[in-house]
Amino acid sequence: MASNPVFDRIEKDSRSGYAGFGNTAPQRGYPQQGYGYPGGPISDGQLEDMYNRPSAGPVQTGRVTMDDVVMKTLTLFAIVLGVGAFGWIVSDRSPALGQMFWMGGMIATLVLGLVIAFKKTVSVPLIIAYAAVEGLFVGAVSNFFNDFYGEGLVSTAVVATLATFAGMFLAYKSGLIKVTTKFRRILTLMIFGYAIFAVVNFIFAMISNTPFGFGGTGALGIGISLFAVGLASLSLALDFDSIDHAIRTGAPQQYSWLLAHGLIVTLVWLYIEFLRLLARLRE
Repeated sequence: MASNPVFDRIEKDSRSGYAGFGNTAPQRGYPQQGYGYPGGPISDGQLEDMYNRPSAGPVQTGRVTMDDVVMKTLTLFAIVLGVGAFGWIVSDRSPALGQMFWMGGMIATLVLGLVIAFKKTVSVPLIIAYAAVEGLFVGAVSNFFNDFYGEGLVSTAVVATLATFAGMFLAYKSGLIKVTTKFRRILTLMIFGYAIFAVVNFIFAMISNTPFGFGGTGALGIGISLFAVGLASLSLALDFDSIDHAIRTGAPQQYSWLLAHGLIVTLVWLYIEFLRLLARLRE
């Protein structure tokens, strides 16, 4: 989710200073004041040559850029899709194994997500492992919904997720949606509240053997799904704002993995909520 510990951590780091960033020596080719060329002090000619060079950009200074975030997001998205296709095929051939992917993937993503969010350093292997496990979960869940609620539901959920992402991005960039401190605080409280409800609802669904838990497929259930879809959609605005904030404050380049991870988490959450909403409507 947006406002998940991943983006909260980045925002806190931007205020207190990013770990391992800011105390490095000058980048090669861009000496700073007080640093000379090898062999002695800087001569007048060397000083003039240095000032005639273009200013160091984010790439030269090792800071995160939008291109970094986009490329890392596409990489993780490809992993989720690839492993998800594998999970779908295996689940289709063996429903019992698919259920293991579903339950195991849900637990593993929860554990890995917390480790990634609270780990002091950015661990790329853990982030990639999370994307792979999430792919198994998404593939198994998608196959289940496709089998029980009819073909076309998964493709509709995918289109709805991508369309919502595009719409929220345009709304954020155009200023139609502005992420203020108050907006972030209220939405964060709503997300945490819904997270607690989701856990209780899952336990209730398991005990009562009902597919959707509270509300079922009635008006209340559809209303809950609509609320969840809206919440996940608005969370994308928080993600976009967190990415912009990290770029503005000069986050280290490796943080692009963390930003991409947080965005993928929100997209998968939105996709799952669309699946649940469409399944309820079909019932």
